[in-house]
Amino acid sequence: MKHSDTPPLHRALYRILRPLARLLLRNGIPFGEFADLVKRAYVEAALEDFGDGRRKPTDSRAAVMTGLTRKEVRRHREILSGEGASAISASHSNRASRVVSGWVHDAAFQDVNGEPALLPLDGVLSFSELVRRHSGDMPPRAVLDELLRVGVVGVDAESGRLALRQRAYVPAGDSEEMLQIFGEDVSDLIATIDHNLVSGESGSQPLFQRTLTYNNIPPEIMARWRSHAAAQSQALLEQLDRWLGPHDLDIAGRSGNGRTGETVRTGETVRTGVSLFYFEDPVQPEPGEEPTE
Repeated sequence: MKHSDTPPLHRALYRILRPLARLLLRNGIPFGEFADLVKRAYVEAALEDFGDGRRKPTDSRAAVMTGLTRKEVRRHREILSGEGASAISASHSNRASRVVSGWVHDAAFQDVNGEPALLPLDGVLSFSELVRRHSGDMPPRAVLDELLRVGVVGVDAESGRLALRQRAYVPAGDSEEMLQIFGEDVSDLIATIDHNLVSGESGSQPLFQRTLTYNNIPPEIMARWRSHAAAQSQALLEQLDRWLGPHDLDIAGRSGNGRTGETVRTGETVRTGVSLFYFEDPVQPEPGEEPTE
């Protein structure tokens, strides 16, 4: 894509869409299907995000804003209303993650040092009770099998009880859950960037957004760098989790540690967090530049 006469937003969009197109093609999503989803997103944004504070935009106004016909706006609005809120909220409630978080923060499942305790499978203050408290109606055995599969949980050799090996659940080899995480992470990043682009005009505080990038790193140090970056990133996330996790009402309400009493609730609860991701890519020569040997 030429840079000389291309608006900055178009260049930024192309950088986003290029790897997205690769992912879509790899997963068999043709352009027509993607374009239909883009239209639906335009309609939802027009109807939900650009009201005047008193009422939502009409189909006619949404059609003017999006460039779609009123018939297309109506069709996508009906699809969106049929999907309901449950499909949207489900993406933020991965049950295996909730079990791990409960094990880390719920005082009932901690040892005398405040660390995740070794748990029996069944009985009082067992893994099965942990699942019932923090994962609703999921069968404890199904949750355990998944956590054992990805190495988050292991069996303590001395006691035979279940031990939490890692403080984070990351699905391994499960493309459906990885795609769910992909949708959440990219959506959160774009929402943060959008907020920061307009924060000056709206008078709101910008959200934290930083990236560390170097573009001339020799390949022989990459293995060490991957390991170091992963370890430091995991340590930071665990430190932040220790601070924020106990304030989650789902956890605090069950753990009995009373920390929520420190803060007076003044409005709706908030979904918040910090996302870290690692990247690496071969350096591409600039247009007209001869590749180095």
